[in-house]
Amino acid sequence: MSLPHALGIFGAGIVAGTINTVVGSGTLFTFPVLLAFGYAPVTANVSNTVGLVPGSVAGAIGYREELRGQTHRGIPLAIASVLGGIVGAILLLSLPASAFKTIVPAFIAIALVLIVVQPRLARALAAGRRRPRDHDRAGPVGTVATFGSGVYGGYFGAAQGILLLAILGLSLEGEDLQRINALKVVLAGLVNLVAGVVFVFSAHVAWLPALLIAVGSIIGGVLGARYGRRLRPGALRALIVAVGIFAIVRLL
Repeated sequence: MSLPHALGIFGAGIVAGTINTVVGSGTLFTFPVLLAFGYAPVTANVSNTVGLVPGSVAGAIGYREELRGQTHRGIPLAIASVLGGIVGAILLLSLPASAFKTIVPAFIAIALVLIVVQPRLARALAAGRRRPRDHDRAGPVGTVATFGSGVYGGYFGAAQGILLLAILGLSLEGEDLQRINALKVVLAGLVNLVAGVVFVFSAHVAWLPALLIAVGSIIGGVLGARYGRRLRPGALRALIVAVGIFAIVRLL
């Protein structure tokens, strides 16, 4: 590997770690770089997934204040994410590479629409309920949807964070967006972790690119947590939409 290639992959890891912590879709920065440097799609996806795990850990540590008090709501969602990530990783190794990628842009578009209308939709749902709802838990629908996002994340992962933000925003109505984002960082990181473990034992990992992405993503995770936590809900929502639109254009 040449020095320019190594620097390019390392830089992409920093960007991906930052974006994953603040919004999601960091894969859309590292995955195309690996493809451009000649790595096969599945190898690039596998190596990218393994490399981004440390960045998620750094981001979660940076969001530790927002994560306080979310343990009992997070455990069922974490279990759903882990199971979904395992299923998604197995699907990646079993199905043709083109089988799922064709519908990825549609998933991202749906997530963006949900992000935009989430405050209004949440108020409408709350107004239509006769009894108070436990706002501290995602509920069965939210848990199943989180499992689905885990399957998607284990398979490809691009914009999984946007999907999770939409799911959690609707499931945990009335919750602060930064606390939802903190929980998203943990859940998406768990998906990457379990998928990465599957890939290590069942697929070819390009370890040098994965290491470069890992170091870069740690730096990005720290930066994303430091500055992303300062964004107001409206600004964070606008950034989510902007990154999501970029993701759709990139994939198409």
